[in-house]
Amino acid sequence: MRLLLDECVPRRLGHHLAPHDVQTVQQVGWGGLENGALLARAAASFDAFVTVDQGIRYQQNLAGLRICVVALVARSNDIRDLEPLVPKLLIALSTARAGEMIRVTA
Repeated sequence: MRLLLDECVPRRLGHHLAPHDVQTVQQVGWGGLENGALLARAAASFDAFVTVDQGIRYQQNLAGLRICVVALVARSNDIRDLEPLVPKLLIALSTARAGEMIRVTA
């Protein structure tokens, strides 16, 4: 699965997501894009978008997109707070479907 990590997600989290193909918003040159434009671009090349932005489900209509959005719910976006979510994140990705939002919590 091809994953895109949002700007607010530490790049190092990608090292824990093998065997998925992980890239960051910065690596693909989309830094600074608003969520709507970012998700539209991501849907053409990625299967899932991983973020810590809890508001995205209220701001965007995901139903028509060909990408799944996964929101990590943690105390902060620090790698130490996100690493414990990795096992649940990997399980969530195995069942992810385009157009849905999945919240991964501790």
